[in-house]
Amino acid sequence: MKGPKKVLASGVSSEFRKYNHPHALFYTHGRGSLIYDVDGNEYLDFTLSQGPLILGHSHPEVLRAVEEYSRAGQLFAGQHIREVELAEKLNLLIPSAEMMRFCLDGSEAVQTAFRVARARTGKSKFLRFEGHYHGWMDNVCWGVSTPSAEALGSREQPNVFPWTEGLPEGVEHEFIILPWNDLALVERTVARRGHEIAAVITEPVMCNNGCIEPGPGFLQGLRDICSRNNIALIFDEVITGFRLSLGGAQEYFGVTPDLSVFAKAIASGYAISAIVGKYEWMRLIEQAKVIHAGTMNAGNPTVAAALATISVLENDRPHERMFRLGRKLMAGLRKAAAESGHPMLAEGPGPMFATSFTTLEKTSDYRDTLTADKAKLGRFIAAMHEEGVRVIGRGLWYISAVHTDEDIETAIAAAGKALKQI
Repeated sequence: MKGPKKVLASGVSSEFRKYNHPHALFYTHGRGSLIYDVDGNEYLDFTLSQGPLILGHSHPEVLRAVEEYSRAGQLFAGQHIREVELAEKLNLLIPSAEMMRFCLDGSEAVQTAFRVARARTGKSKFLRFEGHYHGWMDNVCWGVSTPSAEALGSREQPNVFPWTEGLPEGVEHEFIILPWNDLALVERTVARRGHEIAAVITEPVMCNNGCIEPGPGFLQGLRDICSRNNIALIFDEVITGFRLSLGGAQEYFGVTPDLSVFAKAIASGYAISAIVGKYEWMRLIEQAKVIHAGTMNAGNPTVAAALATISVLENDRPHERMFRLGRKLMAGLRKAAAESGHPMLAEGPGPMFATSFTTLEKTSDYRDTLTADKAKLGRFIAAMHEEGVRVIGRGLWYISAVHTDEDIETAIAAAGKALKQI
């Protein structure tokens, strides 16, 4: 074997996998809340493969369903009955899912939503928010990072920075970007530029920089603004979908968007996503006025995995427990940090939350997250890894349906040791 860096760029197949400790690691298997590397080390896993593994690693019912349905075939380039069963199930569970199409990942589903919004409204731009992540395609590959807090400029007219080189000239003119959780600012912007805006897209809970819940009335305010101005409200539920409730954040917060994107937890790690929406928007795809396609869409294994995942969630009803365990872990981390003299913030709804080292008591938007000590967070994550607890490098924690009280107590004890080391 030549070695990973000889044949894989940086030795990985996704950029985020480089940032493990002490380097990109290779894993052999996972079971429940545990994952094992090639050296035989065991880790209590709160990354859950960046979120998809809501039922933990290798859930037997998911694996059984995938194996059984794969025997019938992998991909038909045609329809199969379980694809319809899955669509009908999502239609029942998700408030906005009057009609849908299946895709492979969140990035392409987001672009499909933009295409639908532009076609129906006749407008070209979309409004989005600083620090929110909607995939890695060219027109959303901005505003995810910044050289410094000061570089962002004013709230009314923020500066925006590309996340990567190689972006085509002019793509930055496809969107308007604003700080999140500022409804009055959205109102003023739409009053001036609503004639240009086809869609407003938001993470219902900001999970890719910190883990920040929407302020009181913010999501409903976006709903009202969009309804008044012929603008599609799009929820990016790639993370919140199935994690906050079976109906996603839109059920949890009681606000129904026009279009939504679901992925990650929909199929326990198998490659499937969905663009779902109200019929008045999705009918443009139905009528082929908006083209959506994909050879690999709705393959047998992925559909089987999604149906099995939903079945387990419906039968076991783990959400109340996931909220409780997440809040217990946040409280334990805060206590351990206070006892060791570190100003740690742990915030989020519970099934997912973020830790950061800052003196702020809460954060409201991306700009607030920039006050945190990222170097200290990096040392803490590395120390946790040495203690056998795996956490996403940016400080995001996921709770699965199979984590236990004992797992939470183990993580809190590990954090106590790690905080003393840093």
